[in-house]
Amino acid sequence: MTQIQPPQQTSVPQEHAPPRTAGSPESIGKPSGGPSTGRLVGVDLARALAVFGMYIVHIGPPMSATSGVGTWVRYLADGHSSVLFATLAGFSLMLIAGRRAPKTGLAGRQARARIAIRAVILLALGTVLAMEYGGVIILGFYGVYFLLALPLLRLSAKALAITAAALALVTPQLAFLLNARLSEPVRQTIDAYDPLKKISEVGVLDLLLTGFYPTITWMSFVVVGMALARLDLSAVPVQRRLAALGAALTAGAYGLSLLLAGKDALRSTAEDGKSSGAFEKASSFGSGSFEAPRRTASELLTAGPHSGTTFDIIGSVGIAILVIVGATVLMDRAARLRRLAKPVIAVGTMSLTAYVGHFLVQSLGVAGGETQASWIPVLTFILGAIVFAALWSRFFRRGPLEALLNAATRPANHVR
Repeated sequence: MTQIQPPQQTSVPQEHAPPRTAGSPESIGKPSGGPSTGRLVGVDLARALAVFGMYIVHIGPPMSATSGVGTWVRYLADGHSSVLFATLAGFSLMLIAGRRAPKTGLAGRQARARIAIRAVILLALGTVLAMEYGGVIILGFYGVYFLLALPLLRLSAKALAITAAALALVTPQLAFLLNARLSEPVRQTIDAYDPLKKISEVGVLDLLLTGFYPTITWMSFVVVGMALARLDLSAVPVQRRLAALGAALTAGAYGLSLLLAGKDALRSTAEDGKSSGAFEKASSFGSGSFEAPRRTASELLTAGPHSGTTFDIIGSVGIAILVIVGATVLMDRAARLRRLAKPVIAVGTMSLTAYVGHFLVQSLGVAGGETQASWIPVLTFILGAIVFAALWSRFFRRGPLEALLNAATRPANHVR
């Protein structure tokens, strides 16, 4: 279930610039005295963790078949891995459009063209995959996120943070009201004229409002990632402030939700025994089944994964920030760990390939079904992704799908 990357890239979809490998000049960065590029290795590590989290959700045992540490691992992966993807997608957009300072003039127009081309390709690829695997495919949603992010590319970190906060506070309530007023006849009428709905499970209405990763609420994560990219993540004061912010957002959102909604406030839909590994549709408000039952206003106080509430968004953003900052600090300050993590980092540099690949391999019947209780299939997928990425990166600058995506965006170089 999920959601929501590239060598300097987009969470699930990996993108533009050539992949960096741990140990390369671009990835290790400067020891001191100037902005370190080592933070990009931390971003790739965070992408790899997001990939593995998606594997756990799609291939691992359902929540009902886990216990102890396994339950915590399954719960943390549920929803949070796709949120991390979406946040990193926003980060990657700024790597294309100008990270610390926005590109302007010709360079700016070409960057926007590259993002627009990526958006169209991801929307098309997501639609094709949704025809086979259903609404859990996040790539089509990515295409919409990228298009809507285009007007925000030149905003400062502060302006982006304010925008993200406003979206988190307003859009869940707006999504609730729109869903409440969206009668079944209206849905059917819209779907009847929707070309995307005719060929796949995910139509325009699903992409914007009723799908698994509805744009109306998930744009908050993308904008947060854009804001993070405007910051110097290698600076210790910035790292400390972000770590404190992430912890405060996580504790505050989940704590307040528990206080207001009771002990089931953080309950995951995965606890119903459903596993997205069987490509199930979720039933949580704002991001679940396209035939989900009507939700009550009291559910706006919950914060479970994929609940799509303000508390869920804020808490999930806090976790994403902690993961990104933690990965950055580890890669910047632990040279030995950075070398050991090189094969894992390689997965992050080709996350689009790793994401699409796990669906294709799973469709061959390699992984267990919805009721399987073993962790062996998902561990096998994780190990396979690490081995493949490590070997591929020794001979090629980009992952297979990343190279194709990069080639497809070359026409943007002719924009004048």
